[in-house]
Parts: sequence; C-alpha cells; structure tokens
Amino acid sequence: MAGKSDKKKGFIAEFKKFITRGNVLDMAVGVIVGGAFTSIVTSLNKDILTPVLGIFGGTDFSYLTVTLGSGENAPVLNYGNFITAVINFLITALVIFCLIKGINAIGGKMRKKEEAAPAPTTKKCPYCFSEIHIEAVRCPHCTSSLDEG
Repeated sequence: MAGKSDKKKGFIAEFKKFITRGNVLDMAVGVIVGGAFTSIVTSLNKDILTPVLGIFGGTDFSYLTVTLGSGENAPVLNYGNFITAVINFLITALVIFCLIKGINAIGGKMRKKEEAAPAPTTKKCPYCFSEIHIEAVRCPHCTSSLDEG
C-alpha cells in the first residue's frame, strides 16, 4: 500500500515540477497570445480585407456557396468560408514571418555588438614583458622608454 502512495506522490511532484518549468509557462502564454492574435487577424480579414476584396470581385467571400442536390436538406458547400480561412492563414503567416524577421534582425544586431571586441586597455612592455597601461610611454617595472615612433 505504501508503494502506491509513494508513486502517487512522486507523480504529483513530477507534475508540479513539469508545470512550473519556465518553458511550459512560456508555451501557455504563447497559446493565449496566439489566440488573441488570431482574433485580431480574423477581424482584420472579415471586417477590412474581405469587403475591400469584395469590391474587386463583386461579392463577399463568406457568402459564396454551392448547393449539392435539391430540397431543403441538400448539403451546402461554403467554399467562401474556406477562401476566408485561407486568406486568414496567409495574413497570419505573413505577419508572423515579418515579426520573426524583425526579431531576428534586432537579435543579430545585438549579437554583433556583443561580439565586437573591446579596445585593449593594456599592452606588453617589449623589454620586460610586463603588462602596462596602453598609453604608457615608460614601463613602470623596468623604466624603459616605450617610444614607438
């Protein structure tokens, strides 16, 4: 009986550890933000782009249908909704692509700044090989003149 309780406690502890890891929380935030972002893109498509595209096509995509058969219960293909979903996908993919491209560009600039070596602040005396300040004209260790001109 004790073995079952230990397994249960171990499972719960392992689940707590899993759920409180940073990457799981980051993923949860990403899903929530993604859901909100999807509603924004859907609104952009439904409320702005579809009516504008309807001007050129003469119709709103969401009302494009084909009835298969006859009668009240005949199946209806809402291919206009499919076109709207494809447009939503393409807009979402384009916006995400632009965001990632911008983030990568900013990250690349940050990495280049980090990789740039700082200017040296010291040099070695050519006589005693002690490390001395870069602007020194005389070695403080061996008193040799460091005129490099």
